[in-house]
Amino acid sequence: MTRPRSLLIRDVGLLVTMDGRGRKLAGGYLYAVDGAIRAIGSRVPAGLRAQRTIRAPWAVAVPGLVNTHHHLCQTLTRAHPGAADAKLFDWLTTLYPVWARLDEEAMHLAALVGLAELMLSGCTTTSDHHYLFPRGQTGLVDAEIAAAREIGVRFHATRGSMSLGRSRGGLPPDSVVQDEDEILADSERVIAAYHDPRPGAMLRVALAPCSPFSVSERLMRETAALAARHDVRLHTHLAETKDEEDDCLRRFGRRPVDFVADAGWLNDRTWVAHGIHLDAAEIRRLGRARVGVAHCPSSNMRLGSGIAPVDRLARAGSPVGLGVDGSASNDAGHLLAEARQAMLLGRVARGADAVKVEDALRMATLGGAACLGRDDIGVLEPGRRADVALFDLRDVGYSGAGDPLLALLLCAPTRVHTLVVDGRVVVEDGELRTLSLEPVLARHRRAAARMVAGPRGARR
Repeated sequence: MTRPRSLLIRDVGLLVTMDGRGRKLAGGYLYAVDGAIRAIGSRVPAGLRAQRTIRAPWAVAVPGLVNTHHHLCQTLTRAHPGAADAKLFDWLTTLYPVWARLDEEAMHLAALVGLAELMLSGCTTTSDHHYLFPRGQTGLVDAEIAAAREIGVRFHATRGSMSLGRSRGGLPPDSVVQDEDEILADSERVIAAYHDPRPGAMLRVALAPCSPFSVSERLMRETAALAARHDVRLHTHLAETKDEEDDCLRRFGRRPVDFVADAGWLNDRTWVAHGIHLDAAEIRRLGRARVGVAHCPSSNMRLGSGIAPVDRLARAGSPVGLGVDGSASNDAGHLLAEARQAMLLGRVARGADAVKVEDALRMATLGGAACLGRDDIGVLEPGRRADVALFDLRDVGYSGAGDPLLALLLCAPTRVHTLVVDGRVVVEDGELRTLSLEPVLARHRRAAARMVAGPRGARR
């Protein structure tokens, strides 16, 4: 018989559980067996032993952070000079021809780098919204799933899609969209090959048509029906910009929320990215339906899109999580930094006491878990998965801090010291233990240079 895999994290400077009682345990411990938390408390019981013990009096420990919206392929086009000062539609039309050169090798490298960056920021679970498929490139979602398995992160892959190219009145070039029957067939393939519905799953699949300006209503309807048949979640961009609203009104005669509602998307299977341009009635509709919202403050500021009304969405009943968004609209994938941005932007919008440190941390943990339909992560308590991020309070940026939890978001975001995913140590001393990162970065930089330079006569 295989010996149970056990982990004991003990003597933690401050263990922040995010449980229903809001427990914060000075000198606390956490004990896990085979990836599940068995016990948590203030004092280690006599005789408790584990295969691996971590003593962390220097640390503030929190539930592993959860990222609810990303485009991993975009790590290849960070800080692109042609899109540095553009709003969303101009940014997209500049970068679509560059992304049209994406292949499986580049996707795998982009995913490894993006996932590594997230993990080093304290993230243990992430989704990715990959919707762009250049002609002949059918294995891009498979490539990023392979990367997630290699690096050891908990992963929600979304099989995204675009079906309306410019020739049919859409925004993207025809070279990166697909036939709708092909999209639906491959969506079924990806679900059958990869989706794991079991508690504690390391890999799940969702379906994710890109946005109202790049898909048809038929694809939205049939994707929703397919998701219901297979009991998987739905994801899309929604109400990100005023341009999106104007485009939706022009082509469909409806605002974006009405468009997705008519397609069968207003239910608790759905989470959407951004949710900025919403009126009061739309906020109530999303809340009543328990539609989750991935709040992406850095991307929204970078593209000048606006400020999402996340406080009103949460009060209405919508789960609210955080998303770093694509690494070319945020140009960073640091989820702890994103939590800090959410806190600061909320204070700019609504006052200095409007978003507390624990509010932002809740979005980054419990809120993200709810968006992804998970009740087994986001909290440190018995029965949940052992996903834990430990930050080193000895770091220069924390020196002089009076409260460890406040320091985590009020001080400059740092690299995680130790990261545990499903009871396995994947980052230690601030370094990945599952991947040799330097050779990957060298290959990634070369792939990025090739993609940006492109061949003469690159597809458009």
